[in-house]
This record gives sequence, structure tokens and C-alpha cells, in this order.
Amino acid sequence: MDYTAAQSGFRQQPSVRLRNSVMDGSDGSQLFEDTSGAGLGSQTVYRNQQAGPQAAGIPGQSLLSDPMSNLAMAYGSSLASQGREMVDKNLDRFIPISKLKYYFAVDTVYVGKKLGLLVFPYMHENWEVSYQQDTPVAPRFDVNAPDLYIPAMGFITYILVAGLALGTQNRFSPELLGVQASSAFVWLIMEVLAVLLSLYLVTVNTDLTTIDLLAFSGYKYVGMIVGVVAGLLFGKPAYYLSLLWCCAAIFVFMIRTMRLKLLSEAAAEGRLVRGTRNQLRMYLTMSIAAAQPIFMYWLTYHLIR
Repeated sequence: MDYTAAQSGFRQQPSVRLRNSVMDGSDGSQLFEDTSGAGLGSQTVYRNQQAGPQAAGIPGQSLLSDPMSNLAMAYGSSLASQGREMVDKNLDRFIPISKLKYYFAVDTVYVGKKLGLLVFPYMHENWEVSYQQDTPVAPRFDVNAPDLYIPAMGFITYILVAGLALGTQNRFSPELLGVQASSAFVWLIMEVLAVLLSLYLVTVNTDLTTIDLLAFSGYKYVGMIVGVVAGLLFGKPAYYLSLLWCCAAIFVFMIRTMRLKLLSEAAAEGRLVRGTRNQLRMYLTMSIAAAQPIFMYWLTYHLIR
């Protein structure tokens, strides 16, 4: 019994020591140091060190990208300005775009007087264009100055009136209206080119420009509109009578206007035209004036039935 007790006591003592040692270890110093928290901390520091240069590199990239974008913008603006100058230079060779503002400097009073002059040119006496310091005055100050407002509006109105005439005859279609507009525009361009070629062959020294010829050739749309509207309202006899009047008016208008541009100063003053070259200029003036009634009838006769 004693031996058993001794053994039991002998066997229980280590267990007590182990328990005590465990309890003491929990209260005192540990046998192994817990490094889990340190490992996480080191990983966090390592990640922050890696992310640090990348995060710090973003402002550097923005500093580098801003000068590049500014340089690209400056280069693009310089290219655009050079292209604009090149286009303006090439266009000014054929059509002086910078002078178009002069041809549209009109007002209501000028438009009314000019329309009256185109329809009733017989009583007008002074046909010379006024100048101010070797520069022609704006059309709104001189009824004899050429403009592009009346020809442009006349062309558009003629197309609208042609569509109305085709609609009243049940012949309207977008294709036919487009053909009407394109044919009128092509005939106008061919007329201007023919006049330019004739001036070159006759070697006339004149201050007429391409825009001036375009303006004078576009004035015939006023008489065409009057003839078509009269035909729509009062029938075919009214069309022929009104168109005949407008043809005679545009003939007189072109003769009195173009002779100051094409004939010599002596002819402009009313003296006798002498010389072969002056006779060619006179024939050219009459040909330009006579071509206006032909185009007026050709572009309107099929609209009245």
C-alpha cells in the first residue's frame, strides 16, 4: 500500500510540476517568442516600401506629361496656322475671299434702289462707280457698285419659284429641282468663264474681277423671277410680256455698266470709238449684254405651260 502510494505519489509529482510549469510559463516568460505579428508588420513595411516609389512616381509622370502635352498643343496650333495661311493664299489667287465683305455691304435702301434700276434702267443717267482714295465705296453708298447679295438671293429665289411652278403642274420632284438648280449654276459658271476667256483673248486692261463678272451675270435672276411669277399669276401671255420687258432692261443695264469697264475712256465719255481693239471691246460688251436675255429665256420657258 505504501509502495503503491509512493508510486502514485512519485507518478503524480511530475504532473504537478508540468502543470505548474505550464501555469508559470503562461504567467511568466514564454519559451518561444511569438513572431506572427512581427511577420505581418514586416510584410506591411515591405509593401509600403514597394508602393512608395510607385506612388511617388505619379507626380513625376504628371510633371513629365504636362510639358509634352503643351509641346504637342503648340506644334498642332502652329501647323493649323500654317495650313490656314496656305489655304488663304491659294484661294486669294482665284477668288479674293478677303474682299467678299465689300460685296455684301448692302442695306435695305440699296437693295430697293438696285432692284428698281434692274427693272427700270432707262431713266438712270450716272453709271459711274464712286471712289474714295482710289477705293470703290461700299454698295450701300453707291447704287452703281456691284454686289453679291442680290445675285445670291435671286438665285435661291429662282430655285424656289421654279419648284413652285413645277408643283402647280404636278411635275415636282426633288431630283428635278436639283437638276434645275445644278443646270442654272453650271450655266452661270460657264458664262463667267467665257467672259474671262474673251477678255484674255481681246487683251482688255480692266479692273473687272471674277466676282464682278459673277455679280453682273447674277442680276438676270431678278428678271427671270418677275417673268415666272407673272406667268404663274396671269398665264403665258403675261410671262412673255414681263420677260420681254426684263430682257430689254437687263440688256440696257449691261451695256451701260460694262462699257465703262471694257471700253476706253473716250468711249465712256461718249466720243466716237475708233481702232480695231476698241471695236472688239464694243462687240464684246454687246455680246455679254445680248447673252443675258438668251439665258433668261432658256432657264424659264419650260416652267410655264
